[in-house]
Amino acid sequence: MRNLNPADNSAIAAYVKKARDGDADAFAVLYGEIYKDLYRIAFLNLNNEADASDAVSDAVVEAFQSLKGLRNPESFKPWFVTILFSKIKKKQREYVRNRHNVTEIDAIDTASETPDELSHGFSFDTAEVKEAFMQLNPQERNILSLSAVSGFKSEEIAKMLSISANTVRSNAARAKEKLRRILS
Repeated sequence: MRNLNPADNSAIAAYVKKARDGDADAFAVLYGEIYKDLYRIAFLNLNNEADASDAVSDAVVEAFQSLKGLRNPESFKPWFVTILFSKIKKKQREYVRNRHNVTEIDAIDTASETPDELSHGFSFDTAEVKEAFMQLNPQERNILSLSAVSGFKSEEIAKMLSISANTVRSNAARAKEKLRRILS
């Protein structure tokens, strides 16, 4: 499987065009470039390995089926993450319906550690940090997982979450400050 340079938009666009034409191998190459970020985002927002894997799997199926609708091939990753967030929100609604509020600290599975290769410079290897992250509201968790973990810019996050870039920046700053206070 070929490794794509994330900055090489022309190579990404070429693979997207092949995948649009039904080339499953081209889609697999594209997915191979972003699967760790997708899982990381899902895990940080759902705090459950099985649900994170399910959300990513559901997003992969939907992305493959709706790839022909992607207008700008260079925006493949943000487009895919937007699909993933719809799956994450669906899972979060299920939590609420089942009276398992995902933001409760008691619901944190402290026995489950985030693998080092998935932490992407954001250490979630202690129960204390996981608890602090889960005390953020869902939008703050979404924004931090997209910015700090996956490296999306505020404008990209704004499009994915259908909010303004200024809201993204202010929520990110508040969330980081809240984390600092909780961890102090």
